[in-house]
Amino acid sequence: MEKSRLLKLLRTLSPEELRGLKKFVHTPFFNQRTEVAALLDLLEKSLKKNSPAPEKRDAFLHLFGNAVYDDHRIRMAMSFLYQITGQFLTVSEFLADKQQYHIRLANIFRKRQLPDAFTGAWQEADKTQYDKPYRNADFFEERYRMLLEKYRFEVETQSTEHLDFQELSDQLDSAFLARKLWQACFMHSHQTVRNSAYHFGLLDAALHHIEQAGISDNPAISLYYHCFKALAEPEEKTHFQQFKALLTQYGNLFPADELRDLFILAINFCIRQYNAGSSDYLAEQFELYKEGFSKDFFITNGVLSRYTYQNAATIGLVMRDFAWVERFVHDYRMTLREAHREGLFCFNLARLEYQRSNPGKALQLLQRAEYKDLLLNLAAKTLQMKIFYELEEYDLLESHLQAIGTFIRRKKVMGYHRENYLNTVQFTRKLLETNPLDKSARAALHQEIEATRAVAEKEWLLEQTAG
Repeated sequence: MEKSRLLKLLRTLSPEELRGLKKFVHTPFFNQRTEVAALLDLLEKSLKKNSPAPEKRDAFLHLFGNAVYDDHRIRMAMSFLYQITGQFLTVSEFLADKQQYHIRLANIFRKRQLPDAFTGAWQEADKTQYDKPYRNADFFEERYRMLLEKYRFEVETQSTEHLDFQELSDQLDSAFLARKLWQACFMHSHQTVRNSAYHFGLLDAALHHIEQAGISDNPAISLYYHCFKALAEPEEKTHFQQFKALLTQYGNLFPADELRDLFILAINFCIRQYNAGSSDYLAEQFELYKEGFSKDFFITNGVLSRYTYQNAATIGLVMRDFAWVERFVHDYRMTLREAHREGLFCFNLARLEYQRSNPGKALQLLQRAEYKDLLLNLAAKTLQMKIFYELEEYDLLESHLQAIGTFIRRKKVMGYHRENYLNTVQFTRKLLETNPLDKSARAALHQEIEATRAVAEKEWLLEQTAG
C-alpha cells in the first residue's frame, strides 16, 4: 500500500488539508461508501506520524472483518479514496478563488433567469478581480471571460443599450497578445536548447500589430515583447535593457512562479551571450541571480535546482565576489536534494578555495564527497588535475590523468563532453612532457590548444603555455 498512488497523494497533504479531507469524506453528499471513510481513518495515524502505512491484508481485515481476503475489493476502496481526495482538492482550490466562484455563480443565476442575483454575483466577481495584485496574461483572460458572461446576460435580458463591444474586444486583444508573447518567449528559449525549430503561428502578425500601434504601456505585453525581441535579436542590446527595466519596475504585477520564469529567461539570455563569446552581460547575470535569491524566486517547494545552485556559484566566482559565494554556498546547502547535496556543496567550496589560492584546502574538500552526477564528477576531477599541476605533484598528476582517461572511455554516452575532456587530458599530458625552458615547444603547444575547438579548461591550458 505504501507505494500506491493513493499514499503518494495523501502524503502531500498538510495537517489542515488532512482534517478537511476527513470532514469531506464523512459527509454523505460527497461519499456514501463507509469503507472509504474507514480506510482514511485507518491511514490517518500513519499520515500524521509519517510512519509506514498498513499492508493491504491488514487494511482489508480492519475494513471488512473476517471476510475472505479479496485484493480487488481493497484496491477498489483505495481507488475510491484516491478519487474523492482529488475531488476535495479541486473543490477546495475552486472555493479559495473568490473571483472564479462568483463568476460561476453568476453563470448559474443567468441560466436560471435570476437577473438580480446575477448582477450581485457578477459585481462581486468584478470587485474581487480588481482587488487582485496581478496584471499578467491570466488577468486579461479572466477579464474577457467575465465580460463575455455579462454580454450573454445582457443579450438574454435584452439590455442591448448597455452592450460595450469595444471593451470586450480590447480585453480579448490584450489576453491574446500577452499570452502569445509569453508562449513565444518560452518556445524561442526552448528551441535554442533543443537545437530545433518551432512554427510560431500568428506571432508575426501579433508583433506587427504591436509595432504599428506603438509599444503598449500594458506591462504584460511590453515586458514579454522586449523579452522576445531580446531573445530573437540579441545584437539589439536595447531590448534586453528594456526587458530588465520593465521586470524591475513591474515585477510586483506578476505572481511568484511567473516572476521566477522571467528571471530564468533573463539569466539564460545572459548565459547564451557569454557562451557566444560576449562578456557584456556577466554583471547583469550576477545581479539577476542576487535579486532572484533575495526574493526567493528560485526556491520551489523548499527545493533549489542543483543547476541553479551551480550556475549561481559559478557567476559569483567569475565576478570574484568571494564573500557572496561563501555565504550562498552555505545558506542554500540544505535546499538541495539530498542525493546531490554534499557533492555540490564540497565542489563549490573547493572552487572557492582554489580561486582564493588555497589549493591544498580545495583538494581536501574535493576528497570529502562522492560525485554522483557525471559532469560534476568530471569537473571535480579536472579541478584536482589543475591543483596537482600547480602544486608540482607531477607523479600524482600522471596517474590522475590516466584515471580520468579511463573514466571517460568507460562512459558510453557523453556527447560532446567526451571530446572536450579527452582533449584536456591529452593537452595536460603534453604540457607535462614539454620542457618549460623550451619556448618554441611551449609556443607550438599554445597554438595547438588555441586552434582546437573542443577543450575543457581551455583558458587554464593557454595560461600555462603562455610565453
